[in-house]
Amino acid sequence: MAHTDMSERRPKYSIIVPVYNRVDEVRDLTDSLLRQSERNFELIIVEDGSTAPCEAVVEDARAKGLEASYYFKRNEGRSIARNYGMERAKGDMLVFFDSDCVIPPDYFRTLDRELGERPLDCYGGPDAAHDSFSDTQKAINYTMTAFLTTGGIRGGKVSLEKFTPRTFNMGFTREVYERVGGFREMFSEDIDMSTRIRRAGFSIGLVRPAYVWHKRRIDLRKFFRQVYVFGMSRITLKLLYPGSLKAVHILPALALTGFVALLLLGIFVSPWWLLPLGLYFGAIFAGALVSTRSLKIALIAVPAACIQLCGYGLGFLKAWIQKIVLRRGRDVNEEIDIRKGKNEKL
Repeated sequence: MAHTDMSERRPKYSIIVPVYNRVDEVRDLTDSLLRQSERNFELIIVEDGSTAPCEAVVEDARAKGLEASYYFKRNEGRSIARNYGMERAKGDMLVFFDSDCVIPPDYFRTLDRELGERPLDCYGGPDAAHDSFSDTQKAINYTMTAFLTTGGIRGGKVSLEKFTPRTFNMGFTREVYERVGGFREMFSEDIDMSTRIRRAGFSIGLVRPAYVWHKRRIDLRKFFRQVYVFGMSRITLKLLYPGSLKAVHILPALALTGFVALLLLGIFVSPWWLLPLGLYFGAIFAGALVSTRSLKIALIAVPAACIQLCGYGLGFLKAWIQKIVLRRGRDVNEEIDIRKGKNEKL
């Protein structure tokens, strides 16, 4: 199913958003795009086999003046949905948001200014928490961007790793797409895509003022599942790109083993062994309190940080043991070749 009604004007940006059962999120996203101070873009929504489609939401936004297209396809994964959208895009710059993002009113005006001053083949922007988000969402946002938990690898001012654009706020030129190709259907597909873009010799950079409000997970259980998958996918990336694994990627696994060791020592040897844990999570609490100015958010940030580090670390260690130590499971390149067949059907 497809419904298009775009004007003859060629848009500068094509926003591509894969969607799976996210009606309310898409409504918030389209509302924010209707409020943009610069409308030099088209929106392409690709519904990836949802049982609760958002076509009516897109139609409503179109009736209010948003240049938008809606496509429904069978469920094959978000990477294939993005590739489906790119094949139908008209813009010179392909922009990617997650469906749970809300876009600040001056995003595209800011992007025009920043890329005019510093042209980039591929850019990424940071994310932040909107005032309307729940306290849990704000706490998760803090832990996902804090130096003490991620090393600043998600666009912070201080970072232990070279900046890598992520698809919650990312864009690249049509030339990049034509030379590098589309996303591969795998976990951490945006890191894989950014790596391929960099290796092809294109310029990549952080556009710090072009931030989005990112809702992320709404509860800690879903957050655990998300970071657990992140940890497992890091091993897949290591197998794809030998030498890509950095110290910052191993830190959560080391933190997990350290937490367990300190807890055991604190229980069976001396409570003093628990002091490093207290100091670390005390620093998380203090940092969240200063950043958010909310005692409640700072309190939630402590278990959120623990879940983030332990969930990622557990996924990382499990994948390390299975895929590297025991050499179990399908070879990573074989997995990608199998999924590649899905892309060729588009």
